[in-house]
Amino acid sequence: MIDGKNIVLTGCNSGIGLEVLKLLVKGNNRILAVDKDRENLEKFDPAKVEIFQIDVSSEQAVDAIFEKAESMFPLIDIFYANAGYPYYEEMNYTDWNRVAAMFETNVFSPIYSYQKYVRHLNGRKGIMAITVSAIGEMAMPGFTVYSASKFAMHGFQQGIRLEMPKNLQLTCLYPVATNTNFFRTANEIVFKKPFPVQEPALVAKKMVDGIESGKRKVSPCSLFGLSKVLMGVCPPVRTVYWALEKKKFSEFKEHIKNGTGVKWDE
Repeated sequence: MIDGKNIVLTGCNSGIGLEVLKLLVKGNNRILAVDKDRENLEKFDPAKVEIFQIDVSSEQAVDAIFEKAESMFPLIDIFYANAGYPYYEEMNYTDWNRVAAMFETNVFSPIYSYQKYVRHLNGRKGIMAITVSAIGEMAMPGFTVYSASKFAMHGFQQGIRLEMPKNLQLTCLYPVATNTNFFRTANEIVFKKPFPVQEPALVAKKMVDGIESGKRKVSPCSLFGLSKVLMGVCPPVRTVYWALEKKKFSEFKEHIKNGTGVKWDE
């Protein structure tokens, strides 16, 4: 159990972040819970969880998060950059701002947070945690922009390990599709979820254990690890898997084209 730590956790009003928060409050930790929404965060003991409601997608927002955290803690023991969101859509449009918005949240914010955190530590020991994604190692149809943002974070964590100071532990999470509001965020129209799908509580438990034990990478789905080996040895396995996922995406596009799509809440 992680205990007695000062923690900043972003993107924790729902999904994996919320499940991570549920585990962290079991220890004697003080947590700055950061999210643009707050309804689920208000259920926690305010003596343990301080809510900071903000959208993390700008330089000014990250500066404000660190200013708030440094007013609370003499040292941020753990900074977990978990906030992020997807699109599930056909890349058939021209929209600079739509792509930029995702990269501001999924890429620029965690990279800038890393820069700020290293400066905050100033040689003291600390832990940086980042939610990357299995999709940052293998792209998926319908998730092109999201895949690109997570490939960027995969490259960042790989490169920064060759440069980062010895006082810093970097633990990165690579979940497969997780059964959260992730899919509702990706598109308001119902679509078939990629295979396989894990439960957020399991993903969170493995990540928290990974942070505590000092792991560099946490891959909660052993099936994904096995599939990467199989695809490396036998590339047609990946071709077949992608064909199945492309079929789901084709069905989704037909629903959009024909106006037969159903919203998640209907």
